[in-house]
Amino acid sequence: MASKPPTGDPVQDAPQVGPAPHAAAGLPAVAHSLRIAQQQMGVRRTAQTLLKVNQKDGFDCPGCAWPEGEKRHTAEFCENGAKAVAEEATLRRVTPGFFAAHPVADLAGRSGYWLGQQGRITQPVYLPEGADRYEAITWERAFAIIAEELTALGSPDEALFYTSGRTSNEAAFLLQLFAREFGTNNLPDCSNMCHESSGSALNETIGIGKGSVSLEDIHQADLIIVAGQNPGTNHPRMLSALEKAKTSGARIISVNPLPEAGMERFKNPQTPHGMLKGTALNDLFLQIRIGGDQALFRLLNKLILATEGAVDTAFVTEHTHGYEAFAKAAEDADWDETLKATGLTRAEIEQALALVLASERTIVCWAMGLTQHKHSVPTIREVVNFLLLRGNIGRPGAGVCPVRGHSNVQGDRTMGIFERPAPAFLDALDKEFGITSPRHHGYDVVRSIQALRDGEAKVFFAMGGNFVAATPDTAVTEAAMRRARLTVHVSTKLNRSHAVTGTRALILPTLGRTDKDVQASGKQFVTVEDSMGMVHASRGNLTPASPHLLSEPAIVARLARAVLGADSRTPWEEFERDYATIRDRIARVVPGFEDFNTRIARPGGFTLPHAPRDERRFPTATGRANFTAAPVEFPELPQGRLLLQTLRSHDQYNTTIYGLDDRYRGIRNGRRIVMVNPEDAETLGLPDGSYTDLVSEWKDGVERRAEGFRVVHYPTARGCAAAYYPETNVLVPLGSTADTSNTPASKSVVVRFETPRADGNPQAAETSRATGSPRATD
Repeated sequence: MASKPPTGDPVQDAPQVGPAPHAAAGLPAVAHSLRIAQQQMGVRRTAQTLLKVNQKDGFDCPGCAWPEGEKRHTAEFCENGAKAVAEEATLRRVTPGFFAAHPVADLAGRSGYWLGQQGRITQPVYLPEGADRYEAITWERAFAIIAEELTALGSPDEALFYTSGRTSNEAAFLLQLFAREFGTNNLPDCSNMCHESSGSALNETIGIGKGSVSLEDIHQADLIIVAGQNPGTNHPRMLSALEKAKTSGARIISVNPLPEAGMERFKNPQTPHGMLKGTALNDLFLQIRIGGDQALFRLLNKLILATEGAVDTAFVTEHTHGYEAFAKAAEDADWDETLKATGLTRAEIEQALALVLASERTIVCWAMGLTQHKHSVPTIREVVNFLLLRGNIGRPGAGVCPVRGHSNVQGDRTMGIFERPAPAFLDALDKEFGITSPRHHGYDVVRSIQALRDGEAKVFFAMGGNFVAATPDTAVTEAAMRRARLTVHVSTKLNRSHAVTGTRALILPTLGRTDKDVQASGKQFVTVEDSMGMVHASRGNLTPASPHLLSEPAIVARLARAVLGADSRTPWEEFERDYATIRDRIARVVPGFEDFNTRIARPGGFTLPHAPRDERRFPTATGRANFTAAPVEFPELPQGRLLLQTLRSHDQYNTTIYGLDDRYRGIRNGRRIVMVNPEDAETLGLPDGSYTDLVSEWKDGVERRAEGFRVVHYPTARGCAAAYYPETNVLVPLGSTADTSNTPASKSVVVRFETPRADGNPQAAETSRATGSPRATD
C-alpha cells in the first residue's frame, strides 16, 4: 500500500557517515527500488509501471538518456529510473486544497525533498498579484493571462521560453515553432548547463554536436575511458554496457577526482553471478585533480606522437585538418606542468599510455566533470585530438561518447530548442509554415538570468524542469526571477521554482511519461531521442492523475492559439488533435526525420544519421575533422583554499531529491556535507564531523556562502572537495562560465572554509537550505 507524504521535513542535524562500499547495484539496489516504488505507488501499480519502462511497447524512462539495446530485459530499468517512475506515477496528489493550506512563503521555506514528496499536481493554479497563495484557475483563464502578458511586451525578446530535457520531441518542436512565430529565439534549455561545452567542441571539430558511438560500439571497444562521469549514480544502466564490453576483453580507465563504487565493481542484478560476485570494471583509476583533464590528454597526445607507428597517418592525411599546428602544441607539453595540473604520477600516466597504445578501438565517455569548467571546450577538443590521432572516429568500437543526462535533452536540441539556431534550420521552418523567424541570437540560461535581473526580460515560461534550483548563483537567480511580471511552469510535481515567483505566477499541470494521452483523434504517443541518436516512441499506460491535466503538446498548441490568434496560419488545433501531424511537419523540417511516422512505427524506432560515424564525412567549415591547438589551462589554487565540485548524491536525479542517503559514499540522513581529503582537512584544521561554512571566491569580490556543512573526511584528490547541488549552487558565480559555451563552471569553484556564523548550528543555515535539503520538523 502506498504511504502518505511527509507532513514535515525530516530532521538531519547529524548526517551519519560510514565506510563507502566498493560495488554498486546488486540486491541493495533492487530492495531500495522496490521499497521506494511501493511507498509511492503500492504493489499493483508498481508492477503495472515498472514492467513497461523502456520496453518497445511501453514508455521511455523519465530519467537518463542511456539507450536500450535491441533485446530488452523484463526489468529494463535501474534503481534511479525506478525512483523517477515511482515519483511520477505516485498515488499522492497536490490539490487546490493543498495550496489553500500552504502559502507561497511556507512553500519557500520547505526543502526540495519535501515539495517533491507531496505528489502530482491536479489542477492549474494561479498566484495573482499581491496574493499570498496559489488558487485554482481554469485553463482558459490561464492561457488568457499568459497571452495578456506576452502581447503587452515591448518586444518578443522580453519573453523567455525554457525547456527541460524531459520534454518530448513533439512538444519541443511546437514550443520552438511558437516562440519563433511569436518573434524570439529566447529558447534557453538545460543543455546550456550541461553538455553545451560538448556541442561547442564537437561541432567545431567533427561537424556534429553529438556522440559518434552506438551501444554496439561500446560492446566492441578495446579501451573505454570514462572521464568526469559517475555512471553508478547518474547513468546506472551504462554499467551493464561496460560489463559486456569487459566480458569481451575491453580495458577500462576511469578518470575522476573521486573513487566511485560503480566503476570499481558492478553487481548486475539481472544475473546470478552479478548478484553474488559482480564484475570489476576499472583496470586503471586515475584520480585526477579537478580541471586537469586537458593537461592529461595533451600529454598523452605528445607521447602518442613520439611513439613510432602510433599515429594513424592514413586517416590523418585523408580526413583531418590542422595537424601540424596541433602537433607543435602537443610537442610542447611539459611533464612537470602536467603532473602539477593532474595530481597524477608519471607511472600512472605511462600505464594509461600503454593501454592506449594497445588498443585499436578506443572510446572516450564523459559528462559534467569535463563540461563545467572555464576551459571545458578546449578540454573536449583535446579529447577529440586524442581520438583523431589514432583514427578512432568513424569505425566500429571507437568514437566520442558525451553521456547525456535527462531523457530527451538531446532530442529537444534536435527539434530546434536552441538560442543560436542554424540558418538552414530557420529557412526550412519558415518555408514549411510560412513564417519569418528572427535571425538574431536569443538568450541562453545564464544570459536569461541576467536579462531578468536587469529588467530586459519580463515573462518566464518553463516547459518542465526546476530552473531556480538547477541554475547557479542562487541568490542572484531568485532575485532575478522575482523581478519578472509573470512566471509560468509546466510541471507534474512541486519544486522550488514554484515558490520563487514573479509578480504573478501560474503552475500548469501536465501529463507525465507514464500517463495515457488521449486526444480527439484517439490515443497518442510521443517520441524521444537517446544519448546515441536513437529515436523511439513512448506510450504511457496509466490513467492520468487528474482529468484536469493537459499534455505538453496540447498546452503549447492552446497557448499559441491564445497568443497568436487568427493571424497564425499554423494548424495548432490539428496538432493537438493528432500528434502524427506534428511528426509529418518535423519530417519536412529536421534532417534525418524523413518519413517519420512510418519509421517510428517500427518497434525500437530508428537511428538518426551521423556523417562522421556512418561515412567518415565531417561537415565542418574545412570539410574535414579539425585538430585544434589551444593553450593548456587548469585551475590555480590560492593558499588555504580548495577546489570544489558540485555533484549528485545517489538519492538524487538532477535537482529531484528522492531521499537523504548517498549509499555509494557511505553517507546517510543528510545532504549538507562537504567531502575533503583527510590530509587537506588536517592542514586546514577541519576535523571529521565538524561543521563549517563554505565561502566561494571569485574575481567580483562578492561573498557567496553556503552555511552549516558537516565535514566528511573522504578520499578525494588532494586540493579538491565535493558537495551536493543544488545546496551548493549558491557558491557558483553567475559570471563564472565556460569560454565559448557559457556553461556555468560548477565543477571548479574556489572555496575557503570558515567557522559557522550561526553558533555552529548546522540547521540554522537558511540561505541555500531550502533549495534542496530538508529542514527540521516544526
